[in-house]
Amino acid sequence: MNKEFTFAIKSICFDEDYRPSDNTRITTNFANLARGASRQENLRNTFRMIDNRFNALAHWDNPKGDRYTVGLEIISVEMNIDGASSGNGLPLIEILKTNILDRKTGERIEGIVGNNFSSYVRDYDFSVVLLEHARNQPEFSAPDNFGDLHGKLFKCFVNSSAYREHFAKPPVICLSVSSSKTYHRTENQHPVLGVEYQQDEYSLTDEYFKKMGMKVRYFMPPNSAAPLAFYFSGDLLADYTNLELIGTISTMDTFQKIYRPEIYNANSAAGKSYQPSLKHQDYSLTRIVYDREERSRLAVEQGRFVEENFIKPYRAILDQWSASYAL
Repeated sequence: MNKEFTFAIKSICFDEDYRPSDNTRITTNFANLARGASRQENLRNTFRMIDNRFNALAHWDNPKGDRYTVGLEIISVEMNIDGASSGNGLPLIEILKTNILDRKTGERIEGIVGNNFSSYVRDYDFSVVLLEHARNQPEFSAPDNFGDLHGKLFKCFVNSSAYREHFAKPPVICLSVSSSKTYHRTENQHPVLGVEYQQDEYSLTDEYFKKMGMKVRYFMPPNSAAPLAFYFSGDLLADYTNLELIGTISTMDTFQKIYRPEIYNANSAAGKSYQPSLKHQDYSLTRIVYDREERSRLAVEQGRFVEENFIKPYRAILDQWSASYAL
């Protein structure tokens, strides 16, 4: 049984008229914002925050702070086995791509692909496999081979002809730092990414992304409250322009202010030694409606859905492919 996986890439504009499709993970950041009675106001306020953050960082030759606006595309990836029709593809991941419009010159600047990261198999790993493993353990640990299949699927996608046809540079994923680790400020400072932080031990998420072929560095951009974790495969500082990096920072810093205000909308910035905490009380709320408890509950439901509709039906194929796929 020699199976070949191919990928189909679809793109949809993420703007205030966006409505999630039936295949979209409902716990995805952008899907959360586009649901409920406040959906349009949520989206409008989010895009305003992104543009304001971008212009604050890209302040040169920008006296009024309104030179740039950020456009976002939702990139949906379907996986096909043995060249099957993309209409029968298995939904795999969703990421965001930034596009930057320079209002002064009229130029449209390609941004970074990645940013937010939504993965059905990751839901299964963290919300089903990890939880079931933890029930029988006296202390926290990850099961053997945790994340191996997901890491290989992601590498297969990034190395595919489909990815190369659509995107010129490798992805960068930007996430929250881990509340279980302590981060230490270094003397290294980048003009856009800001002050670099380091930690003594990688988090489970860091190790998970390592299996996806991605390294991690932690930077606190200017006027941010906490460092962000940047996952990348090449050279984060050399492979991307300042405007490309600002597109990612402005987008993901905005998302984190909405979803983790205790950390990213705190009223005081991280110090030299910093451990994030969702129990922190001195923070401000955005004007954007978000139900974090619902999101946690739905993550488990979606993990079970993936188990029943993807992992179990295709387990033999996935296991054999994973065993033969070189890391």
